Amino acid sequence: VQLQAFGGGLVQPGGSLRLSCAESRGTFSNNAMGWFRQAPGKEREFVAAISWNGSGTAYADPVKGRFTISRDSAKNTVYLQMKELKPEDTAIYYCARALGSWVTTERSRYRYWGQGTLVTVSS
Repeated sequence: VQLQAFGGGLVQPGGSLRLSCAESRGTFSNNAMGWFRQAPGKEREFVAAISWNGSGTAYADPVKGRFTISRDSAKNTVYLQMKELKPEDTAIYYCARALGSWVTTERSRYRYWGQGTLVTVSS
């Protein structure tokens, strides 16, 4: 399984970005997917997750109402639409594939990780 995340960049506070994560060599449609982030000097933290069929989602409290996770099984891709970005959203964002099919917020329940994409929110 290979995961490749892209779409990061520099954005002003209040702006928007959409991250994408494409999976190859795996069974994308059978597993839940998630996004995590790691800011400088901090632990990697959960951001959002989506079930195998998209019927269930979960979000960390700091991003609720601003971020939306979605998936396109035809393209083996999961997305993270981010709006109303804040400086505290600055981090490296990682996509990951869960061991199971249903939403989980536990980092230990994710087996495969992408390389990360940097999001910087600054004026």
